[in-house]
Amino acid sequence: MRALLSVSDKTGIIPFAKQLIALGFDIISTGGTLDALQKASVKATPITDVTGFPECLGGRVKTLHPSIHAGILAKRDNPEHMETLSALEILPFDLICVNLYPFAQTIQANHTFEDAVEQIDIGGPTLLRAAAKNYETVTVLTDPSDYAQIVSELQANGHISRETNLIMSAKVFALTAHYDAIIAAYLALRTNAPPLPHTLTLTYTKEQDMRYGENPHQSAAFYRESTPSGLVNAIKLHGKALSFNNITDTNAALALLREFADPTVVVCKHGTPCGVACDTTLVSAFERARDADPVSIFGGIIACNREVDANTADAISKLFIEVVIAPSYTPDALDRLTSKKNIRLLSLANLTETVSSHDLDIKKVFGGIVAQTHDTALVSDLQVVTNRAPSSQELSDLHFAWKLVKHTKSNAIVIAKNLQSIGIGAGQVSRIWATNQAIDHATEHFGAPLIQGAVLASDAFFPFSDCVSAAQLVGITAIIQPGGSVNDQASIDVCNEHGIAMIFTNMRHFRH
Repeated sequence: MRALLSVSDKTGIIPFAKQLIALGFDIISTGGTLDALQKASVKATPITDVTGFPECLGGRVKTLHPSIHAGILAKRDNPEHMETLSALEILPFDLICVNLYPFAQTIQANHTFEDAVEQIDIGGPTLLRAAAKNYETVTVLTDPSDYAQIVSELQANGHISRETNLIMSAKVFALTAHYDAIIAAYLALRTNAPPLPHTLTLTYTKEQDMRYGENPHQSAAFYRESTPSGLVNAIKLHGKALSFNNITDTNAALALLREFADPTVVVCKHGTPCGVACDTTLVSAFERARDADPVSIFGGIIACNREVDANTADAISKLFIEVVIAPSYTPDALDRLTSKKNIRLLSLANLTETVSSHDLDIKKVFGGIVAQTHDTALVSDLQVVTNRAPSSQELSDLHFAWKLVKHTKSNAIVIAKNLQSIGIGAGQVSRIWATNQAIDHATEHFGAPLIQGAVLASDAFFPFSDCVSAAQLVGITAIIQPGGSVNDQASIDVCNEHGIAMIFTNMRHFRH
């Protein structure tokens, strides 16, 4: 029996080769793998002895030769194939063990474009695909974790079963598809390729299995992209593994947090912000975000865009919180927070990292996906449409509320004052329902007097004046909305009647 070993990842290759020899295999090898085997006193034949042709082009051409590929692809039950091998004096291969140049690892480190191109493996995928195609009689290995199973089966049976070979074959095509997808995505970023190409190939690597998904009866796992950014790079400092819902909720909190530069805290629950505030210090921002909805924060997600200090940690530790994510924590803050067994603490240094233009927002539907570029804009053209323009304080609050409404499920209404959310209406099928929900929340937690002088943001235009009328009844003094309804004037008229300032952004932010 003959085995060809040519691996970039040499984990376990020496003991594996020794076990194969003990089982009667002749080893053929190439380049660095051959050097490693010979240094370990493992008998191996250079591939040049098989091909009769020297490795050339700096090692770019080693295995691309009929003496290799005919020996892999020949079907043992095909007399014509076997007669051809005999006539050409080519011996068949029984086992191919290959893993690929580390392209993904190269592009994740400091590198030049030339470095990346040089790590595009040609011979490796060709060997693997040939062996995988002829799986009935050729065993193909790509993963060092499979070596022990193959040795065990050979020791027990003297051969590898068709079923095992088919499993290994499937792993090959998954690997080469993944490998090529990473290369394609990398090259697309360096060309003028459109973000939504005709053929969209996506590839991910499992980061972790989860106990369950959105509900206990659903299976789930967390996958990372080939050049990961965002939440997948967060470091867990304390607590249990993140759940499916933890991840989706934390991602939603981070998406909103990226809109702010000043010290800001976002509290998120079920993918929706429930308390957000900006202030001069993180602890004051947290206290105001907490007070925006002291009920819903229970079991919520807290995202901070500054290092968590001891004072902020003390305030957080008084509550039951699922996850805290921040760029970093002071030692005193960690001491306080890690005393709580079940809280998950994440650090993410590049927490406000911007989204790439080629990074797509994808939703799975039955039978396909819908994909879009991310909603990275904020306004198109601010336009004051009422007799009264907003004051500087109102304008600041309007910008704040507009950022929040952008990240709140439609229909969405946000009421804010002094850079603090005081009422959020989310995910309603009627805009007036969302408005009433936000008003009811603000009234319940802050009382009518504190709503006076607040501002209101809507993620879409007002097709009727009912939302404006409801807002003026509780003392809201400024409104921001996209505009664009045929009934815009009706809402403008109500604003003018009651001295409310209204701004059109000429850009909507639906979030379904």
